[in-house]
Amino acid sequence: MIPNALTIAGSDSSGGAGIQADLKTFSALGVYGASVVTALTAQNTQGVAAIHDVPAGFVAAQLDAVLGDLSIQAVKIGMAGSAAAIAAIAARLSGDFDAPIVVDPVMVATSGDALLGPDAEQALSNALIPLARLITPNAQEAARLLGCPPAEDLETMETHAAALRARGTHAVLVTGGDMAGAQAVDILVDAEGSSRFAGDRLATGNTHGSGCTLSSAIAANLAHGQSLRQAIEAAKAFVSESLVRSGELSVGKGRGPLNHLR
Repeated sequence: MIPNALTIAGSDSSGGAGIQADLKTFSALGVYGASVVTALTAQNTQGVAAIHDVPAGFVAAQLDAVLGDLSIQAVKIGMAGSAAAIAAIAARLSGDFDAPIVVDPVMVATSGDALLGPDAEQALSNALIPLARLITPNAQEAARLLGCPPAEDLETMETHAAALRARGTHAVLVTGGDMAGAQAVDILVDAEGSSRFAGDRLATGNTHGSGCTLSSAIAANLAHGQSLRQAIEAAKAFVSESLVRSGELSVGKGRGPLNHLR
């Protein structure tokens, strides 16, 4: 039976990140994808021109519609919208909801544009992150959540991952795609300790949506019943394949998207 996964995220009008990247990833990995849209962005490969947050009541209505009908095996949360929307999401995913939740704490777009206000960032940290089976910040996002300078080496990345886990989430994967070095190294800290996942750094500028793709791929793999480490390994392989294939696309004039087609 094909599992069902839910993405709760913002819409990217250029199709490279957010809801669109998540649903492409789910399909590529053999998962049926449902969605709850938290924000609309006027966005392309060069930047974000405008953001319209979906009213919290309508976010809640989408969640009620999906969860009231579909059996969900995993949830991925990306750009979560306003503080009120985050509160609505947290209320519906707490209690007896038991599917694994992967939170990608999206606060700044690949282009550098801010996607969340300070109040929403605080709500994300206080209300959503404690519900997560895994959070997947990059080095900059991890530092932003901790209120400290970004890590410049793997040891500091590991320290930041441990500090975030100590705030109450089950596991933290700090991704190192933006760090220097011949390999892109992600660091996981969970109840079993610390693990490093390394992959060759690929020479491509088409990285728009890579964080969304990684987190949604992990959620898809968890929906298939994989262990957390298996899900991360397989997701990293899928992201690498999608980066390699990105040269087959001709999308926009800025930082292009991954190619999710297999």
